[in-house]
Amino acid sequence: MEPLKNGHNLNSISENEDWCNVDPSRAFARNVKRLVVKVGTAVVTRSDGRLAVGRIGALCEQLKELNTQGYEVILVTSGAVGLGRQRLRYRRLANSSFSDLQNPQNELDGKACAAVGQSCLMALYDTMFSQLDVTSSQLLVNDGFFKDAGFRKQLSDTVSSLLDLRVIPIFNENDAVSTRKAPYEDSSGIFWDNDSLAGLLALELKADLLVLLSDVEGLYDGPPSDPNSRLIHTYIKEKHQGEITFGDKSRLGRGGMTAKVNAAVCAAYAGIPVVITSGFATNTIMRVLQGERIGTVFHKDAHLWINIKEVSAHEMAVAARDGSRQLQISGLVKSVRRLADMEEPVGQILKRTELADNLILEKISCPLGVLLVIFESRPDALVQIAALAIRSGNGLLLKGGKEARRSNAVLHKVITSVMPDAVGDRIIGLVTSREEIPDLLKLDGVIDLVIPRGSNKLVSQIKESTKIPVLGHADGICHVYLDKAANIDMAKQIVRDSKTDYPAACNAMETLLVHKDLSSNSGLDELINELQREEDSEVAETFLRQVDSAAVFHNASTRFCDGARFGLGAEVGISTSRIHARGPVGVEGLLTNKWILRGNGQVVDGDRGINYTHTELPLKA
Repeated sequence: MEPLKNGHNLNSISENEDWCNVDPSRAFARNVKRLVVKVGTAVVTRSDGRLAVGRIGALCEQLKELNTQGYEVILVTSGAVGLGRQRLRYRRLANSSFSDLQNPQNELDGKACAAVGQSCLMALYDTMFSQLDVTSSQLLVNDGFFKDAGFRKQLSDTVSSLLDLRVIPIFNENDAVSTRKAPYEDSSGIFWDNDSLAGLLALELKADLLVLLSDVEGLYDGPPSDPNSRLIHTYIKEKHQGEITFGDKSRLGRGGMTAKVNAAVCAAYAGIPVVITSGFATNTIMRVLQGERIGTVFHKDAHLWINIKEVSAHEMAVAARDGSRQLQISGLVKSVRRLADMEEPVGQILKRTELADNLILEKISCPLGVLLVIFESRPDALVQIAALAIRSGNGLLLKGGKEARRSNAVLHKVITSVMPDAVGDRIIGLVTSREEIPDLLKLDGVIDLVIPRGSNKLVSQIKESTKIPVLGHADGICHVYLDKAANIDMAKQIVRDSKTDYPAACNAMETLLVHKDLSSNSGLDELINELQREEDSEVAETFLRQVDSAAVFHNASTRFCDGARFGLGAEVGISTSRIHARGPVGVEGLLTNKWILRGNGQVVDGDRGINYTHTELPLKA
């Protein structure tokens, strides 16, 4: 009976569905009739060694559905040794005296474990499939059998007969009587584990597809536990062979991902497509047969495919990302150097006044003290903020977003490592846990200013929970107003730049306000096209004077509202409050001032004997 390749009942692809939309690397799935499915020990057992009945049940349901649809399914299963070991440990415990338990326990014989576990494993499969009205069969093999051509022919004939009767053959290596021992990689072996057995069976039984189910989503270019590892959707031997770093094998199985890759490469180069995918996810086998781009595919023609999705697009994206990072780093370097080249901001005499004869008052710039800055997940913000704090002579506590935790830690280490010994590397601290923030907000005797960069809600919460002054970098109004006397060509450029130059920036335009005269009668577009009149400078000046905002521009993009563009070197944020600092906050916004009075023994004494002159003096004496 021919399989209903394009007529599945469960998550199926209908006869009329367009296979052209399937990923090109999975187009072979439409021609599959016979497939071998291998399930590993990590899939069929739980972490405690007991059978994972739920996963096995879900697997059996998928195989039953495929069997019903006419697919010829062959199952290769692991798990007998692990299951037998768990059973025998319990039996040994039950038969041991208390004194026996005090002595070291010998490791259980793996072959005895296999003998006990195999019957338990097959009993479960038989029960599961019987509930689904499917018949299964057990076939135990050893690698030596395959040296006999007569055995290989008989194996093929037996399996063909079983498949004709819609029986699902279940294979496993007969570890109980195998004469081979670890490390199972000797050159005389025909196969070394159930992964290579599955590959061998796929060749001998002329399967159209081999699916290897694992405890991970597929093959990664590094250990799956490493967050920097990337899933490889299509394995190309010439490209990936030297790039992959394998992690540890599964807790109970023999082979691990290395064995799966070796088996997959051998089968693929012999002409049988292979997919390594997760045995933990739902309906993975069905999804593979539908042509979904899941797991890792191995195919003899993979090196010939123009794999836009994986190779070209990814490489272009990586190149673009690298270029973007170089630009960002270059911009950061310029900002930091601009700050370094500034005139010393601390200790500057801002004003000198002669109050009376020999009584000189000076106003001098000085640091605020200790800053606590809570900022978003932008590592470049850490560099700017730290540079501003150092230049302004302030101590600094930093709390960045958790998404940039590692980057922030590296940047913090780089910055503090170059601090002079006289200052010490503790002048800039990195807060790594959000649970520490409430305690820090109570230190109003130590911290002098809190700068939260984020939403109004964040700023409001911090203001309500601390006595420390708060300089909020929060949501504000970023509007562009188009007056009836505007130069339309200029307005188009400004509006476009304000909105599209960097839409995610805090100084990107949010709202376009248009004078009502531009939207009356004939419509805004028509009137804008016809509008040809000179700008009204008087209206513009009135607008600049009367609009109460941190920054008001005339005929200029909102994107100019930036510390670097204002010549501040960098900015710690854009303050939307009205006191201390307003607008882009650079070094000057992180300084305060103190008054120094130099006298010659003068006293107030009711102002008797003092002749106040209040004469402005040059800043330099």
